[in-house]
Amino acid sequence: MLGNGNGATTAHAFPKLHNAAWPGVVGKGPDSEPPIDLDTMLDLTAAARVDGVGFDGVDLFLYDPHVSIDSTTEDLKALADRVRSRNLVIGSVVAPVWPPTGGGPALDEGEGRARFLQQVRKACGIAKTLKELGIRPYGVVRIDSACSPAQWAEDPQGNQAKIAETFKQAAAIARDHGERLAAEGEICWGGMHSWRVMVDLLERVGQPETLGFQADMAHTLLYTLGHNAPEDRILPEDYDWSDHATLDQALVTLTDALRPWTIDFHVAQNDATVFGSGSHDKTGRHCLPNDPNGKLDIPRHARFWLRDHHGEGQPTKAFQHICWDGCMFPNAVMMKPETWNSILSAMLSVRNAHGWDA
Repeated sequence: MLGNGNGATTAHAFPKLHNAAWPGVVGKGPDSEPPIDLDTMLDLTAAARVDGVGFDGVDLFLYDPHVSIDSTTEDLKALADRVRSRNLVIGSVVAPVWPPTGGGPALDEGEGRARFLQQVRKACGIAKTLKELGIRPYGVVRIDSACSPAQWAEDPQGNQAKIAETFKQAAAIARDHGERLAAEGEICWGGMHSWRVMVDLLERVGQPETLGFQADMAHTLLYTLGHNAPEDRILPEDYDWSDHATLDQALVTLTDALRPWTIDFHVAQNDATVFGSGSHDKTGRHCLPNDPNGKLDIPRHARFWLRDHHGEGQPTKAFQHICWDGCMFPNAVMMKPETWNSILSAMLSVRNAHGWDA
């Protein structure tokens, strides 16, 4: 057992435990609830405690009102001070590659691709600066295709090739900045909306040292159900959720295909339904870890992502931190300290079961 400096003990030192700040922004706005500002999200994260153990850091969305994609070095120094003052660090950051945030669809060979790559370039610059400021010891830059499955389906092969080319160019930008990109597996992104299509895209890019996969337990569960890609469903149509062995085997199939590419990981809960709020398309519903409708046994099912040999082997150690993602919760839920304590408890259960010390 390891001491954490305040008398508490934890089973392992790694992976470090992060909270995502972007649930304060994603799914919020004029057509939903107002955003929760970054300082409040940082305070909620820093205050969480379970048996004396707290979060180690935060992952950030590089978009107003949290962190401007056009932040200056002075802005980033101030950000680093705000995070450091709460005894936290920064890990992965999300590039705002979507058209409403200044980006463009990755399947557009013209202006859309140019805007997409511009946002990746800015995000990688911010990530590099935060690393140089000593506040970001690890993490990746997260991207997706910034287009819908319906757009992609207009020309599956042609659009898949276009997205792959955009991602190759984005990977070159990341490499020039000493960064890595993680493509988010989520059913609402065209070319990434099914596990087979996601593997195909990663293989087309073919640069695992620079562009890998970002797995979120809530989103990837929907891969097994074939949402937006019924032909790639793994679980049977009449699946009974009390049949745990069948779910385990489905997750073995899924994670054996995507684990070798996984370089960023979100702990999450899902009730096997989709949900969207604000301007966010419907995707895997994030539930609180103890939601009675949740279909995941979080520490048990995390093992399929975090351990090799079908989830039965040694920790892969493919990333130094894991993050909780809980987008589109009501503000009233997010403002409760007990929400973050329950989340932190789930994160600790994952690290205690699948962590390592060096």
